[in-house]
Amino acid sequence: MRNYKILVSFLLLLPSIAQAQSLATVEHVDLDRYLGKWYEIASIPQYFQRQCVRDVTAEYALKNGAISVINRCTTASGEISEAEGQARIVDTLSNAKLEVTFVKLFGWRYIFGGDYWVIDLAPDYRYAVVGHPSRKYAWVLAKTAQISSQDLSAIEGRLKVNGYDTCGLLTTAQAPAVSVRLPLCEAVKAK
Repeated sequence: MRNYKILVSFLLLLPSIAQAQSLATVEHVDLDRYLGKWYEIASIPQYFQRQCVRDVTAEYALKNGAISVINRCTTASGEISEAEGQARIVDTLSNAKLEVTFVKLFGWRYIFGGDYWVIDLAPDYRYAVVGHPSRKYAWVLAKTAQISSQDLSAIEGRLKVNGYDTCGLLTTAQAPAVSVRLPLCEAVKAK
């Protein structure tokens, strides 16, 4: 009987294990087109962004064979908070799987980094969605501070298909247009 309970418990875990492994990335990322400044449109709130209240951006550039990462945001006191990191490509066939670290101790330490998978990308690179196989991380990024309601709705639908709870993503306040944070599942209804 005990073995049966263990087997049933294991079988109940299989869908979540398969889901974690089945997060698909885009077919290919042209790094030259991807580099530059991106505005955060929505994200799953993370502890390392807790000081950010609005105007969150990420800027990517090639530097010494890697990709430099500069994340910026405005804090509640109106100050600019900045974090410098570095990314490396993990899947060189697609360029869609990267590792990012913000730990620099005698060089960049990827052991303290995280997966950065491009899971959705507009053909003209006007938006991108970055995720993690665990579904605990997601960022909706755009080349402009605003995104159309059609794009946002389509992104939300694809996030759902990929196993994300879209009510767990919050929109990002970007001056001057967006001033409040809403769950993405509500934001698409409000537009």
